[in-house]
Amino acid sequence: MIMTMTAWVTLVIAGIMETGWAVGLKYSEGFTRLLPSAVTIGLMAGSFYFLSRSLKDLPLGTAYAVWTGIGAIGTVLVGIALFSESRDAARMVCLFLIVAGILGLRLVTAD
Repeated sequence: MIMTMTAWVTLVIAGIMETGWAVGLKYSEGFTRLLPSAVTIGLMAGSFYFLSRSLKDLPLGTAYAVWTGIGAIGTVLVGIALFSESRDAARMVCLFLIVAGILGLRLVTAD
């Protein structure tokens, strides 16, 4: 149980780092800006590392879906906050469905 909980925490960290590197891609301007590019590459490496660690205890399909879901949700929320992207109702419903899918995968994955 403790190892599985650690795997889930590690997976959440990986997903948050995925959000960071996705946003970093925008700031790196096609990897033409040194500091944003270096930060983005570091976050990519960290995200993949933590994802790989979580795979020791979690099923591949579940971990990958949750990782990409966290990254997608985080990226959309950062896009709304920093880049004035749309927050219309249909978009929010779709985000809710991603969250529901992530929670559903967590609930049905055996510990």
